[in-house]
Amino acid sequence: MNFEQLGLIKPILDALKVQGYEQPTPIQEKAIPSILQKKDLLGSAQTGTGKTAAFAIPILQNLSEKEQHKNQIKALILTPTRELAIQIEENFKAYSKNLKLKSLVIFGGVKQHQQEQQVKKGVDILIATPGRLLDFISQGIIKLHHLEIFVLDEADRMLDMGFVHDVKRILKLIPAKRQNLFFSATMPKEIAKLASEILVNPVKVEVAPVSSTADTIQQSIYFVEKDNKPDLLIHLLQDQKLDQVLVFSRTKHGADKIARKLHQSKISAEAIHGNKSQNARQNALNNFKSKKTRVLVATDIAARGIDIDELKYVVNYELSDVSETYVHRIGRTGRAGSEGTSFSFVDGLDLANLRNTEKLIGKKIPVVTDHPYHTNDLVEQKRDSNNKPFIPRPKPQQKADIGFKKPKNKGFFRKK
Repeated sequence: MNFEQLGLIKPILDALKVQGYEQPTPIQEKAIPSILQKKDLLGSAQTGTGKTAAFAIPILQNLSEKEQHKNQIKALILTPTRELAIQIEENFKAYSKNLKLKSLVIFGGVKQHQQEQQVKKGVDILIATPGRLLDFISQGIIKLHHLEIFVLDEADRMLDMGFVHDVKRILKLIPAKRQNLFFSATMPKEIAKLASEILVNPVKVEVAPVSSTADTIQQSIYFVEKDNKPDLLIHLLQDQKLDQVLVFSRTKHGADKIARKLHQSKISAEAIHGNKSQNARQNALNNFKSKKTRVLVATDIAARGIDIDELKYVVNYELSDVSETYVHRIGRTGRAGSEGTSFSFVDGLDLANLRNTEKLIGKKIPVVTDHPYHTNDLVEQKRDSNNKPFIPRPKPQQKADIGFKKPKNKGFFRKK
């Protein structure tokens, strides 16, 4: 199937061609016709499936057919993070380049004046994070009387970040009669309950559950001691083919430390996480997209909205304790059918996470042994652990950390 067969209008088809889109992804093929028919939709799809285009394209087509209430907010896309909001707005602008529709993104963490002035100029499609939207509504800057379409994106992440209460407040402030589009990668009980409260006879679209990884991603494991991880990363980056690499760190401090280490080795790198200002985060992301910066080191929350065309390389500097996070991380590459590569560094404390991750995705991840920092001891520990709880083998110098104490009697070891 191609986009023409989905019944899209020529201005949108022309814009999609400029973007290099040839065939719809499975979620686009399933969702676009239902949204064009103005039905409510419940979408379950992992990151990287083309979800944003699945709702943005039909929203633009439906709104382009109307002239009333020009430059009044008719579609609201609510999303949990600033980065994701910015990315969605970029997509709307790309798909609507041949249409007379205005889109705008608003988010917290920056001064509101510029966003306020843009709102006052008129907007048809608003992409927003919950906090800034509620601020603008309370100040009378934004009115949603003419809203026709409401999109709740990344609903499970809204729950993780504590935004569900804000979402419920916003729902009370928008017209009851509207089209609702609800997207979530996972469906915990509270999110399923919220979906049932929002949606009316929804069409259900499910593509590639979160426990699966795209077949286009070449995955690999590197067994390495924790102290050798910086050197292994630098070793991999000696291959100039890795010209744009997204590295995942478990912590903000860790992200900064990795970026500094790469700088010391003359490798351009920037860190992106919640402690950075919005401007710093956006500048780092722009530098990475333009390949001015070769390596972007990110925490999971900061990276959720990163959507970079043809990103080929992702490094898990350490595995997350939440197995599903592995799928989201490597899903930054191999997007919409393109090829990608993921490298995961596994030390002794990561072995349990590796076992859980492989169980979730239903396959063993190949191990690369041809590198200077490979350790057979970790391979043996993984083989021994199988289905047993993992207890790391302490190194001799670690004995003091696990309760071993030297005898107080200095003569304890005296030779007879």
